[in-house]
Amino acid sequence: MFERSFDVTTADGMADVEFYAPKETGQYPGIILYIDAMGVRDAFREMARKFADEGFAVLLPNLYYRDSRVPYTDHDLNIADDKDKVIIQKMMGRLTPDVVRRDAPHWVAALAEQKQTKPGKMGVVGYCMSGSMALRTAVLAPDKIAAAASFHGSRLVTDDPESPHNLAPKLLKTELYFGFAVEDQTVPPEAIEKLRATLDNAGVRYDSDVYEGAKHGWCVRDHRMYNAPQAEVARKRVVMLFKDAVG
Repeated sequence: MFERSFDVTTADGMADVEFYAPKETGQYPGIILYIDAMGVRDAFREMARKFADEGFAVLLPNLYYRDSRVPYTDHDLNIADDKDKVIIQKMMGRLTPDVVRRDAPHWVAALAEQKQTKPGKMGVVGYCMSGSMALRTAVLAPDKIAAAASFHGSRLVTDDPESPHNLAPKLLKTELYFGFAVEDQTVPPEAIEKLRATLDNAGVRYDSDVYEGAKHGWCVRDHRMYNAPQAEVARKRVVMLFKDAVG
């Protein structure tokens, strides 16, 4: 496997990113892998390598670069730890929709510029806080992002005009997938139904599943709610989405 780290110049500074591909030679369909609230760490590097094993070139950006390069502390951040939670909430608070709009084009461009990335369509996947970021990225690059997936994406339906579900009319060029937890206070059943209705009304192409026995965070290995069997089902489902949409 080929792996490298490099910096990307954004509108707000230098962002550290990681890149993974099956081999140094050859070209592979590109996907952007967005972190959850606890940031870039081994759990997400393992996820990136698994996607690379499936034949993809993977960009793993440090969305928290405005606050810190990776590593953020002398240990992996854990949202269950009170001290870490303060750090996480501060960094998360800066990732407004406007910040995502400024950053996402740079991630798309950085992935496209890698010699191991096959020219053409890309995919993007987000977890927890970044489920909405995957949708926003698709809106910003509709001719580039052919597929976007969100797993246990948080706050996908709110009363805010910037609520992710209001993006539906701008997502007509992208194939979407949503993986919901059966127990998730950030996206309760009524929010799932409203999201589905909004997507249906807009004519968006999407699929979605509620994962039995899964709670918020179930896809990520070091999350306290990790559900290994269902995480593997989710991984296979998004791989299928990307292979169908981007090759």
